[in-house]
Amino acid sequence: MNSSEVNFSLLQSQPNVPSEFFWPEKDLTPSEGDLNLPIIDLSGFLNGDEAETQRAAKAVREACMAHGTFLVINHGVKSGLTEKALDISSLFFGLSKDEKLKAYRIPGNISGYTVGHSQRFSSNLPWNETLTLAFKKGPPQVVEDFLTTKLGERRQEIGQVFQEFCEAMNRLNLELMELLGISMGLKDRTYFRRFFEDGNAIFRCNFYPPCKQPEKTLGVGPHNDPTAITVLLQDDVVGLEVFASGKWQTVRPRPGALVVNVGDTFMALSNGNYKSCFHRAVVNMEKVRRSLVYFSCPREDKLIIPPPELVEGREASRRYPDFTWHQLQRFTQSGYRVDNTTLEKFSSWIASNSSKN
Repeated sequence: MNSSEVNFSLLQSQPNVPSEFFWPEKDLTPSEGDLNLPIIDLSGFLNGDEAETQRAAKAVREACMAHGTFLVINHGVKSGLTEKALDISSLFFGLSKDEKLKAYRIPGNISGYTVGHSQRFSSNLPWNETLTLAFKKGPPQVVEDFLTTKLGERRQEIGQVFQEFCEAMNRLNLELMELLGISMGLKDRTYFRRFFEDGNAIFRCNFYPPCKQPEKTLGVGPHNDPTAITVLLQDDVVGLEVFASGKWQTVRPRPGALVVNVGDTFMALSNGNYKSCFHRAVVNMEKVRRSLVYFSCPREDKLIIPPPELVEGREASRRYPDFTWHQLQRFTQSGYRVDNTTLEKFSSWIASNSSKN
């Protein structure tokens, strides 16, 4: 089954979910209540209030050391833009199958439309459609140019809105990187901001259709993001779950809030002090769920090395080997399915390859 063969409109009319979408029972353990995440108000930090900045940094530190996720409000991204971007994602996924397939992701590329990741895997398929777009601060306007080229001038608004949304996410991401540096007590609080200023990003629109057997499948399986940090905009439908304190817990949507998750690359940059967030997405029988996700990545050839002060004089010293984002991305795209052991397995892979050279 490949993306061009999967049609959720037809699947939804069938009494049962195809077995390719079934997940193992261990991955389907039900959520046990809501996760009480800190809600961090960024207004003081963004306005230069040092007391408020230190208060926000303390909350970030506690959350990142516990489970690697927190919420931010008053983050500087206009509510009109977030609502418009969600509406435009609905517009895209509401297009005819043939029109969406104009943006079909060619294997080996980042950008494009897929259904159930069925071009990469044949079992444990996620119950979702995705539109993934590579982003880098322009010019050129890479998101807008890609979508307009694929979908035509008639659909130019889709590219324009997603381009604007990515640019807003990029600005927020750099602010968050500075706050993360402050939270770690770095002497140079701009260390991580500068590290990611010439970086890249991956923007993804997720569309989770209703499912007649939600207890059998998942919208996205349990995993840690291999990227640095993830900024997630949810609509008002419940679906995101985080594994914390030994159990799955629900992260309920909150109007105006964005979810921030630590990924594997930032866990390595923090020398393991901050936890990569282990999470998944569930589906339901009645409602479509949408989310927009901005994954920040360093420049492909930049070495992922923690700031010296996180390593010097520490007994544990370095937790992970030197690597580049290009190496980690290649590892995760070569048939390996990301989970909560990706960074450990990747580190072993790096070590074994180094020993051969």
